Amino acid sequence: MSSALTGLFRHPIVQAPMAGGVSVPRLAAAVSEAGGLGFLAAGYKTADGLYQEIKQLRGLTGLPFGINLFMPQPEYADPAAVEVYAHQLAGEATWYETELGDPDSGRDDGYDAKLAVLLDNPVPAASFHFGIPSSETLESLRRAGTFTLVTATTPEEALAVQYAGADAVIAQGVEAGGHQGTHRDLPEQDGSGLGLLSLVAQIRETVTIPIVAAGGIMRGSQIAGVLAAGASAAQLGTAFLATHESGAHDVHKQALTNPLYVRTELTRAFSGRPARGLVNRFLREHGPYAPAAYPEVHHLTAPLRKAAAKAKDPQGMALWAGQGHRMARELPAGQLVEILAAELDAARTALSGTGDLR
Repeated sequence: MSSALTGLFRHPIVQAPMAGGVSVPRLAAAVSEAGGLGFLAAGYKTADGLYQEIKQLRGLTGLPFGINLFMPQPEYADPAAVEVYAHQLAGEATWYETELGDPDSGRDDGYDAKLAVLLDNPVPAASFHFGIPSSETLESLRRAGTFTLVTATTPEEALAVQYAGADAVIAQGVEAGGHQGTHRDLPEQDGSGLGLLSLVAQIRETVTIPIVAAGGIMRGSQIAGVLAAGASAAQLGTAFLATHESGAHDVHKQALTNPLYVRTELTRAFSGRPARGLVNRFLREHGPYAPAAYPEVHHLTAPLRKAAAKAKDPQGMALWAGQGHRMARELPAGQLVEILAAELDAARTALSGTGDLR
């Protein structure tokens, strides 16, 4: 099974699927062409939009790539809490001269229709966030020739991933930018996530399927570290956020290394689910009061985030970023893959005792 994973790439470097327009076909293609594994994010797209992007990506590369889907979310949000939060955001709507979004715009992100696209047009790899697909779904994808991966944030979640029949588990440490892929959104566990190295080591002793390590990885030496801890590959998101091919807003790219943003924080302010981003005004003012309500809060704030981006105002945008954001390098994605691979080789040589560890 590990060879099935490593057969998807020349270098153990996976580009994280970043929803919201970041992981565009040109980025995924550039990563795959350079020897990594590029990913498209299906999150927040229509099924037809996903199909068109897959078609575009296939026109850019004949090498393996992956697609990431969000799992449908259970209905447990408190409508009253969402309404209170909407009242709190009224001033933001006035400031950005827009309306708040409809919190009841849908819970499943078009999951079934997108899954049908992947079964009708099989892709080399598919990953899942916010939960585990059914064993039947995973088996159907396997029969179609698709390698399946599911995010886990604890050893217990990883064991459930293996039990369901996924081919590999993505171990997501608390350092990771964007949404934590917890299988259940439990507010009482906010801030209790495991660091990546500890998580990888614990999952390695819990499951037998391959592990892809994700969370705060920005350098090849860190890739060497997670491989030594038991991972078969590393998944990097923030590292690719600043690349030339990334679809991220220029304001977002620039904020990664702007000294104004000194730290990141897990927040529910923008989506109602814990997600790590650069600490800006919106996060500071609304994070403490945001309810556990995903995707209701995501829908509610979508027009605000869009208006802030249009106004090029980083203080109102969701500036998703991992803890290593200050180490971001503004390069072509293919060049970044090559540099990461060279750094990985140098670290491996140093750790083997045949070179200096610097």
